[in-house]
Amino acid sequence: MNYTPYLVSLGIGLGVGVLYALLGTRSPAPPVIALLGLLGMLVGETAVSWAKSKFTVQEAAAHCLHGKSFATARSGNAGNAADMSIPKSS
Repeated sequence: MNYTPYLVSLGIGLGVGVLYALLGTRSPAPPVIALLGLLGMLVGETAVSWAKSKFTVQEAAAHCLHGKSFATARSGNAGNAADMSIPKSS
């Protein structure tokens, strides 16, 4: 596994933390909220990657539409518009 991106990210984060401390500035988000946001991003990215590896678009659509019926009720001659009754407005 290549750890370079992780080490670069950690290094930049440490640098920004030092910069904030030197400027006397607080980070834009409380640490717990920021970490939970990052955790959510990681879980979402992992879930999408996992789903892409397990399902094709067609399989996902079939799963979502399983048991759904899109048929419409028509009169005996479905192709003949003259046989279809149109309700009259009062």
